[in-house]
Amino acid sequence: MSLKIRMARAGTKKRPVYHIVVADSRYPRDGRFIERLGYFNPLLPKDNADRLKFDIEKAKSWLAKGAMPSDRIMRFLDAAGVRKRMPRNNPERALPRKERKAQAEAAAKAAAAAKTAAKAAAAAPAAT
Repeated sequence: MSLKIRMARAGTKKRPVYHIVVADSRYPRDGRFIERLGYFNPLLPKDNADRLKFDIEKAKSWLAKGAMPSDRIMRFLDAAGVRKRMPRNNPERALPRKERKAQAEAAAKAAAAAKTAAKAAAAAPAAT
C-alpha cells in the first residue's frame, strides 16, 4: 500500500478549505482516508494563525512509516523545519518565445536609435 500525505478539498464552491490527510494513493482525492492530520485555509491571510493547523508529530510518525508527502505538504514540512524541500528549476519556462525575443530585439534597436538621435540633437545646437 502506497501512502500519501496530501490535501483533500472541502468547503463550498469558490470557498475551498483543505483537509491534510494520510491516504492510500489509489483512493480518490476527496474520498476515503486513513487519518486526518490538520487543515489548510488558503483564503485567510498568510499571517493568520488559523490558516494552517497541522499536527507535525503525527506527520513525522507517518513519514517514518513510509508515507510520501505531496509537493504542497512538503512546503509545509519545510517551513516547519521537519524536511528539506528541494528547489525546482524549470529554465525552459524562463526563455522567451521567438516572437517575443524578436519584438524585444526590435524594441531595443529602436530605443538605441532614439537615444543616438537625441544625443545628436542635443550636441548639434551646442556646436553652433
